[in-house]
Amino acid sequence: MNAMDQSSGLLGLSQRLPPQNLEAEQALLGALLANNKAYERVSEFLAPEHFADPIHGRIFGSIQRRLEAGQLADAVTLRAEFEHSGVLEEVGGPAYLAQLLSAMVGIINAGEYARVIHDAWMRRQLIDLGEVVVNRAFGVEAELDGKEQLEAAEQALFDLAKEGGSEGGVVTFDKALVRAVEMAEKAFTNGSGVSGLSCGLRDVDAKMGGLHPSDLLILAGRPAMGKTALATKMAFGAARAILREAQAENPNAVPRGGVAIFSLEMSADQLAARLLSENARISGDRIRRGEISQRDFDRFVETSRELAQLPIFIDDTPAISISALRTRCRRLKRTRGLDMIVVDYLQLMRPAAGSRPESRVLEISQITQGLKAIAKELSVPVIALSQLSRQVESREDKRPQLADLRESGSIEQDADVVMFVYRDEYYLAQRQPKQLNFENADKYAEATDKWQQDMERAHNKAELIISKQRHGPTGTIPLFFEGEFTRFGDLDMVHEDPDAH
Repeated sequence: MNAMDQSSGLLGLSQRLPPQNLEAEQALLGALLANNKAYERVSEFLAPEHFADPIHGRIFGSIQRRLEAGQLADAVTLRAEFEHSGVLEEVGGPAYLAQLLSAMVGIINAGEYARVIHDAWMRRQLIDLGEVVVNRAFGVEAELDGKEQLEAAEQALFDLAKEGGSEGGVVTFDKALVRAVEMAEKAFTNGSGVSGLSCGLRDVDAKMGGLHPSDLLILAGRPAMGKTALATKMAFGAARAILREAQAENPNAVPRGGVAIFSLEMSADQLAARLLSENARISGDRIRRGEISQRDFDRFVETSRELAQLPIFIDDTPAISISALRTRCRRLKRTRGLDMIVVDYLQLMRPAAGSRPESRVLEISQITQGLKAIAKELSVPVIALSQLSRQVESREDKRPQLADLRESGSIEQDADVVMFVYRDEYYLAQRQPKQLNFENADKYAEATDKWQQDMERAHNKAELIISKQRHGPTGTIPLFFEGEFTRFGDLDMVHEDPDAH
């Protein structure tokens, strides 16, 4: 096909009439004017902008407004309203309202005609969307490269599907009750009180009942607190629970489902090395320098074989957009199954391609709303890590609070659970007494003793502070933390030998 044929083909496309069914619009309006009960069949999904003829849209808008206000909407009341507002001639005059009545269909058919109108509107939106995609591809918006155009097109299609889809709606209370009883039964039969997905940390599971589908969980903390280590510990705990459940009946079963980790800060091999170090209990620093014995290396290989069985998918695309993340998660859900998503971390993500938020707060708001929408759409828990503002450092008590979340309004509002990871040991280490600051050796020795006692008390301990939980209590959970391997575990308050964890 030469350039002339291509251009004539495009011209032919643009000269086609957009999908519309004016007869269906007239018939539906006639049915609504003749019998207002027909409105109940169409009110949930039909709006004035769905009509191809703007006059029909205006008439439907007036019918809608009157019926929503509990008033009668027929040819007589509408004529009076249009006369009063001076638009009677614009909507075709009294003769056109009478003509609509003659075009009416029965109330039973009203829903079908409304769906025809809605379907034609959706096709028109797809044509407009296609036109934008074509124009962008021809270079109308030069600032968007091909990859970004693809993301923008995916986002626009998702928005249209969300706006135009008439699925969902009300669920009868008995069906909602069945789901609630099923969750309670799962917790009861488990014997552990965990109805959601286990995160591998005993006390966290006990406090939260596991990780629940459709929940957005924010895990926040200052740098060096161990956010990534804790999130990957939870991801591995969940992956182990998925594998265990799949192999309960058949030891060779390959689990359908898994955990997706979107690592925006660390590369996939860095993350894998850290996880190997944590599970093999070999310092990552020693691994990097090659300072390991043959025995250590054998343990390293053996651990890697065990971890390779776990259903974990790592995506290390830097600055991934919310639309690209959604597309990849949908694909994973469809092809491999998906039970949990981890995003490390929130502030490194980009909003949907093609959107231009006015401020950083709006940008973060778009991202958190997008993550919550993904959690609901795919029915999986989403753990998103978040940075905290520096104001924490200026306080005497450095335990984080909800107000410390960067661009906190939207994060706090959209999240079902907000957790903070805090290690007192990190801050205590920076406060080691210096002899120069004391008048005499006794006072310096006294301060040093107290500091050492505080360090011993805080050694290998971390806190997970749950500041918001929609479905359960808030509070602080003590955790075990090994700095050498950046490894979190359950804290045994009676016996704190690391080998026991």
